Amino acid sequence: MPAPAALSTRVLLVCAAIGVASGILGAVAGWITPGVIILAPIVYGFVLGAHVIPGIIAQETLRMPWVALLAHVLAALVASAMAPQWAGRFLGTALLFGGIQELVAAVTRYRVWRAWRFFISAVVIGVLVAVVVGLVVNLTALPLWAQIAYLVCAVLGPVAWTGIGLAVGAALRQAGVGRRAIPR
Repeated sequence: MPAPAALSTRVLLVCAAIGVASGILGAVAGWITPGVIILAPIVYGFVLGAHVIPGIIAQETLRMPWVALLAHVLAALVASAMAPQWAGRFLGTALLFGGIQELVAAVTRYRVWRAWRFFISAVVIGVLVAVVVGLVVNLTALPLWAQIAYLVCAVLGPVAWTGIGLAVGAALRQAGVGRRAIPR
């Protein structure tokens, strides 16, 4: 019996559903971004951290290669349709965050699916968010307490969203969404 295709129709449909749902969340994050940057730049890292969701849910649900990147790109396309002013950023973020999540999974040869592995990618993304967004919001212009709070939110944002994504992915897996089809 031949091995099932890596990206079967079932896998593509699950990634599409995850991409649509998390793409809506990404669009909301995009629409509130200008207000957050103006009114509370300290929490922008938390808002941006929402973009880890597609890959986390896809990997936790399906536990296979390439699903994080696929779900991220599909989510970026959905978010771009709803907030076209951010299309380039959505796609760039999808490739970057999905790539980091795939890289961390590849280092473990797609065999380790424990929570700590997901949180490693979240911390890497959080540090990256802290550095990049710190430049965007001119972090040095803020008081020291705000700089520290910003850095904490930037790193903890993706970590918190990863926890949410793991809970959703585990629920989908428990419901049988991640189960492989049994050949007849």
